[in-house]
Amino acid sequence: MSTKKHGHKHHGKSSRDILDPEHVLGAAGLDEDQTFLDAGCGDGFISLEASKVVKDKGKVYAIDVYQPSLDILKKEINKFQIGNIEVIHADMTLNIPLEDDLIDVCVMANVLHGFAIEGTLKPVLNEIRRVLKPGGTFAVVEFIKSEGPPGPPYDVRLTPEQVENFLEDHGFSIGGTAEVGRYHYLVKSYKK
Repeated sequence: MSTKKHGHKHHGKSSRDILDPEHVLGAAGLDEDQTFLDAGCGDGFISLEASKVVKDKGKVYAIDVYQPSLDILKKEINKFQIGNIEVIHADMTLNIPLEDDLIDVCVMANVLHGFAIEGTLKPVLNEIRRVLKPGGTFAVVEFIKSEGPPGPPYDVRLTPEQVENFLEDHGFSIGGTAEVGRYHYLVKSYKK
């Protein structure tokens, strides 16, 4: 990811210490036996919690372009012998290597703003739509637009209205917005 325009780079940074994955997954509506996609999973802290929610009959796909973060997740999977998480190294701007209409719930946490500043929202959102089941849930978590850490620079942050507009423009219907912690909000949407 280029950092020239805004000086913003998020590869390798985890939100593990400032974002509660249980709260996020509850707000997204993830349930037992579902198929889940953690889009831009980083070190997989949301994927690890999702694996507990979906249980043995469910499946978690954790995708990211940054291999060192995926390596951290793989170590956790091996350490705890987790069998329902598949780790995928891929660039979502090019392709999500999953079949059409597979995913019940997708969460993208602290990643959408990066695609927005790089001008790659369209291919990513089109890929998310493709892999979601009809009526499937797409929940976007972003930092509240305010000054100061933690999070990206103010001019890179997105308002809930901006996220809603991006989603509506790419074939999603909006299901609502909720705060999911001190620094974050979640916009819930559905594949039309």
